[in-house]
Amino acid sequence: MSEERALTAEELFDEVGIGYEKAFGHLPEQLAAVGWLLDRLPRGARVLDVGSGTGRPVAELLDRAGHAVTGIDVSGTMVDLARRQVPGARFERRDVREFTGPEGGFDAVCAFFPLLMMDRAGAADSLRRMASWLRPGGLLVSATVPADVEDVEIVWMGRRARVSSFSAEEYVRLLREECGLDVLHHAVSQFRPDEPSAVPEEHLFCYARRP
Repeated sequence: MSEERALTAEELFDEVGIGYEKAFGHLPEQLAAVGWLLDRLPRGARVLDVGSGTGRPVAELLDRAGHAVTGIDVSGTMVDLARRQVPGARFERRDVREFTGPEGGFDAVCAFFPLLMMDRAGAADSLRRMASWLRPGGLLVSATVPADVEDVEIVWMGRRARVSSFSAEEYVRLLREECGLDVLHHAVSQFRPDEPSAVPEEHLFCYARRP
């Protein structure tokens, strides 16, 4: 472990860097979610990728399809990697809790695992903010690790971190009742990251639409 204390999200992902892409870059359910989104986006859609990481695979796939992609991430290392790897997209070092969507909104928002190192109140508020940035009919594809936990210390990819999350049922309720979205699909799956110390993780993927 790199330190005795738990790392912040910025510190953790600055350290993990390209290792995150190697461990999670071929997650089948994530690729399926992006494929589902690509089948439904209008030409030249505006898409926000929250927690954009190294830019691969999400921003890269969207950019290759001709969409206008903005990625935000708290890690400067991740933003630098993404800018090099996906030069056709725009990446900013920003926290979703401080980001403001553009006038007219986005056609879609992708949010694959960006909320786990927030407290529950911050995560719920971030979901509401992301939903508010969607134009009418806009799509949110998201994923989390479903668990009824608050401020629990874990070891992840050899590093200590503090995490919070929601059960699958509560996460779907938040999307429906607090974000006002139509949940079109939700499913729990298991994935083992390609990393020596990794253990299988449960993932919840949701596809939703703003009415």
